Amino acid sequence: MDVILIPGFWLDASSWQAVTPALDQAGHRPHPVTLPGLESVDADRTGIGLADHVDAVVRQVEALPGPVALVGHSGGGAIAQGVADRLPERIARVVFVDAGPVADGDCVNDELPVVGDEIPLPDWSVFEDADLTDLDDELRSRFRERAVPEPARVASDPLRLSNDRRHDVPVTIIACEFPSSLIGEWLAAGKPWVRELAQAKHVDYLDLPTGHWPQFTRPAELGRALVEALAR
Repeated sequence: MDVILIPGFWLDASSWQAVTPALDQAGHRPHPVTLPGLESVDADRTGIGLADHVDAVVRQVEALPGPVALVGHSGGGAIAQGVADRLPERIARVVFVDAGPVADGDCVNDELPVVGDEIPLPDWSVFEDADLTDLDDELRSRFRERAVPEPARVASDPLRLSNDRRHDVPVTIIACEFPSSLIGEWLAAGKPWVRELAQAKHVDYLDLPTGHWPQFTRPAELGRALVEALAR
């Protein structure tokens, strides 16, 4: 199957490099994405918003034959949800990696520190301890060296959804910094941040205990988890 891999903030297609071998070996065709404004540190990020990132992935789906699976890490999950809303008949499954579907009108994260038209990778102190599990000093250095500032509006623009057929698309959550059992508790309690997930008709879970960036901390295991998710 064609699998579009959507990175989270500050990352480009190369962030999936250690994850894709497992997909290749299972016979899938991975397509890691570099989103608009993430091409380089020097790229122009002026005016780039969340809809531009959704549009970019929609074009990739439309260029491929047959059903497509989407994998969205972190903020890339909102993009995957936007694409599933636009093209539900083309999406075989959405896999959220330490992420979940964002509801209509919500944004990814409007609390990140903005500098002009972009959000540079912040100091590590901005993140929760659970985010940084297994991300040792060497990995943090490698992450920071390759990080590209995120277009500011991608974090703060509301996601617009209008097609209820998106709820028919099967969903897998790969839970990393918190266990899937906690997501179940949130759903049972009717927490607002899982209200979109609550409407999905087909949801399953895989636990991969680590921090928020498993493509760095446990890439081989993440690859195997993706293969398992796509086989369901």
